[in-house]
Amino acid sequence: MKNHLLLGTRKGLIVCPRQPGGWKIGSVHFEGIPVSLAWENPLDGTWWACLDHGHWGVKMHRSTDRGANWQEVAAPAFPEGKEIKEGVPATTQYLWAMSHGGADHPNRLWVGTIPGGLFLSEDNGDSFQLVESLWNHPSRSQWFGGGFDHPGIDAIFVDPRNNDRMLVSVSCGGVFESTDGGKSWQGRNKGLRADFLPDPHAEYGHDPHMMVAAPTNPDVLWQQNHCGIFRSVDGAKTWADVSEKDGPAKFGFAMAVADDNPDQAWVVPAVSDFNRVAVGFSLCVCRTDDGGKSW
Repeated sequence: MKNHLLLGTRKGLIVCPRQPGGWKIGSVHFEGIPVSLAWENPLDGTWWACLDHGHWGVKMHRSTDRGANWQEVAAPAFPEGKEIKEGVPATTQYLWAMSHGGADHPNRLWVGTIPGGLFLSEDNGDSFQLVESLWNHPSRSQWFGGGFDHPGIDAIFVDPRNNDRMLVSVSCGGVFESTDGGKSWQGRNKGLRADFLPDPHAEYGHDPHMMVAAPTNPDVLWQQNHCGIFRSVDGAKTWADVSEKDGPAKFGFAMAVADDNPDQAWVVPAVSDFNRVAVGFSLCVCRTDDGGKSW
């Protein structure tokens, strides 16, 4: 059972401890600064806060004492000369996703960014290097920005059974799998749909908003996509649309799966792509207990 929540908001990092009667607002860190990502490494308990200082750039901080003290570390940065496309230098605009490297690699960290760069640290965040194999993937020319000007990596999953196997989701690019620790990548988008593309079933160019794996069965993955909710039961080899046919569980961003049940998941939908407001003008949470057959 989790005893605290780390909430990254546009006005700082809020720590909410579990107390008798429910969750309470506790300490606030980086007050007034947008926190693009707040994450606790389950392997060692380190807290990470990724900040968006606007024209001052991105910052990364870590705490090993639950927020009593914070240490700034050098944020992932692109090597000089890298370009998003011809004439557009690659600079780190947003820190969007983090993952540990698994029990076999306790000092390894992965970080996903906008404009679509995946970074690797082998020294617990003291330094980061661009993963050139994904940056130079042949499909990269087909990636593009969704809500931002450039593509971004919004989810990273490292398989606990084999830490050399990992998945990343790119908005807009799709899902990619590596089975050799990031040395090579293959697209895993069969069954997804991108209604905004000339070919909705193209191999690349899909827009996963969030991707999560079931802790009790990592072959079961859930994806809140721009064009619906999708589920895979074969480790992302194929995907099936499990959106609600006559209800709100379709378009959204947030997604979670139960710790003890791969068939139970939650989404927080908006009305639609073209009407991005809360359903009924209030918080709407949709849950499925049967793998998306009903919501």
